[in-house]
Amino acid sequence: MTIVWGDSPLTWQELVQVARHNAELSLSVSAWQRIAQGRAIVDEIVASGQIAYGINTGLGALCNITLPEDQLSQLSRNTLLSHACGVGPLLTREQARAILCAAIANYSHGKSGVSVALVQHLLALLNQQITPQVPSQGSVGYLSHMAHIGLALIGVGDVEYQNQIMPAAQALTLAGLQPYRPGAKEGLSLVNGTPCMTGLSCLALDDAARLLDWADVTGAMSFEALRGQRVAFDAEVIALKASPGMQLSGQRLRALLSDSPLLATSVGIRTQDALSLRSMPQVHGASRDQFDHAARQIETELNACTDNPLVLGTADNWRVVSQANPHGESVAMAADLLAIAMAEIGSIAERRLDRLVNPLVSGLPAFLVAQPGVNSGMMIAQYVAASLCAENRQLAQPAVLDNYVTSGLQEDHLSLGTGAALKLLKLVGNVWQILAIEYLLAAQALDFHGEEQLAQGTAQALRRLRAVVANWQEDRWLAPEIARAVEVLKSGL
Repeated sequence: MTIVWGDSPLTWQELVQVARHNAELSLSVSAWQRIAQGRAIVDEIVASGQIAYGINTGLGALCNITLPEDQLSQLSRNTLLSHACGVGPLLTREQARAILCAAIANYSHGKSGVSVALVQHLLALLNQQITPQVPSQGSVGYLSHMAHIGLALIGVGDVEYQNQIMPAAQALTLAGLQPYRPGAKEGLSLVNGTPCMTGLSCLALDDAARLLDWADVTGAMSFEALRGQRVAFDAEVIALKASPGMQLSGQRLRALLSDSPLLATSVGIRTQDALSLRSMPQVHGASRDQFDHAARQIETELNACTDNPLVLGTADNWRVVSQANPHGESVAMAADLLAIAMAEIGSIAERRLDRLVNPLVSGLPAFLVAQPGVNSGMMIAQYVAASLCAENRQLAQPAVLDNYVTSGLQEDHLSLGTGAALKLLKLVGNVWQILAIEYLLAAQALDFHGEEQLAQGTAQALRRLRAVVANWQEDRWLAPEIARAVEVLKSGL
């Protein structure tokens, strides 16, 4: 599969297809023309000797130092080397590829002033599966991560290639590529912009979208097992709140549960259910609404020019503008908001699964085993979900509210957007585990009722899980079964 960028707005789903599912990426003819035009401006500035920040000056607090033409390539190389100082665990392969994709999207506008050759080399890394090894920590929003990707271009550092970790220079040789020699401004462009936070946030959107759909399914299974009162999902009632997300979740829950014999015979057994059951349309729907907002913000950034300086006009009539498009405040806020929304999806799921294991409210055997006492059953699985929710509460604290001063007072307000995106990815990873635990427990609870009593939608979800995880008769090793449930969730609805 090949995806072509450059003639229409990019979507986060397209980035995910390349970064996560290895689709090939190419640029349109018009994108290459824009890149060449932007580079022509840089070449004209260098040839004419006119002063322009980032092209023939030092960087950041060193912006008042003017450099001769013969030092500009060395400046670009030095920029990569000096800025590649990230620390901590390495990004995953798909995370590094997502950042690379977002950088190429930025350059495709032709406003960064990089050369066609540079973008061709970046596409070669991507499409030939040469993945730079990038430390995950060290970004205040921009910088650090992209510098490590830039190192791979010049043959420095390590990469993953052909399922091995090897020196970048060796991988380039094996792939038939030459180390790239960056020209004027290219080092700065390679470390600038918001591709770190934007690319990572696109991956988080992919996880969150799938989790939102699964939360309706696992929630419906728990609701049915606990013999909930479907009237709470009544279409007329749900329509009284004009929340698009709430309408969708309400519709999905009604569809999943409408033909349940068990719920039909359970009408009136209680006046109302606990909020973790009857408020699913409201809570899931609110999280869906926040997802939609975050997706718009992140996609806006994916389609933006986020370099500093930006190169505008033509070689005959140009401007080089120093501004703050790399700041990334909107993505940082979006990632923080989505983290809160997804933490709530995990939190309400944990409350539902807690009710499943509690015989005082479930009407089912304690901890969902026929012989509790000698068997602990699903007791500790609920502990794990509670622990993950507690961690998510920490991860949902906004990163964007932090601030530090960098670059000799030049950069004195920072978005911390890359940190926001990384903690969001960790948080949604926890939500996969929480929903997998609810899936296991709800399936076990539904087995006590019998499949003939279930709605078609929940019965289908039960059968999918039972294809890889058997019913729980007595205690056995549960951790691998949680992992298998996660894999069922990730394989799609």
